[in-house]
Amino acid sequence: MILLQHLVDNTFRRFRSQTANLLTILNLGLGSMAILFVFQSQFGTAVALICAAAVFDRFDGKVARKMNIESEMGKQLDSLCDLISFGLAPALLIFQSTLVEFGVAGSLATVIFIACGAIRLARFNVSEQSGYFVGLPITGAGCILTITYLLQGVIEPHIFMFIILTLSVLMISSFRVRKA
Repeated sequence: MILLQHLVDNTFRRFRSQTANLLTILNLGLGSMAILFVFQSQFGTAVALICAAAVFDRFDGKVARKMNIESEMGKQLDSLCDLISFGLAPALLIFQSTLVEFGVAGSLATVIFIACGAIRLARFNVSEQSGYFVGLPITGAGCILTITYLLQGVIEPHIFMFIILTLSVLMISSFRVRKA
């Protein structure tokens, strides 16, 4: 009986220690699914999936802090998943839905957004700021870019080029954003 109790306690402790990482993986899964829907030209579904990924991203860090299970591995995993869900997925959404008509220029703008997101995440992972972010977080940039999809037909296609490049610059800029 004691052995069984020890086994249950140990399993519970392991599961508990991975709760935040599970939320992070759900973020990744939703972002990855969004990319697959972009490839199928189901842009509305992709928008919904990226927004859902943002919800899980919002809670993974909070859960880790609340449960006192923060880890360096969790921080790195979160950044890798964020690059997919808020860098690659939104960039491909806007590229496939609008920027593709700009040819090489649209492709370059898309790659610049993804690269700036990667730089932003790498800078965050090696910095020691507390209480604020330096530059626009990739989650914010990716969500803004995703929501702009809803402006299709309302604003001219070249404005999307301006938006994606502006968000790219904001991610790698040096202004401070207070953490919520």
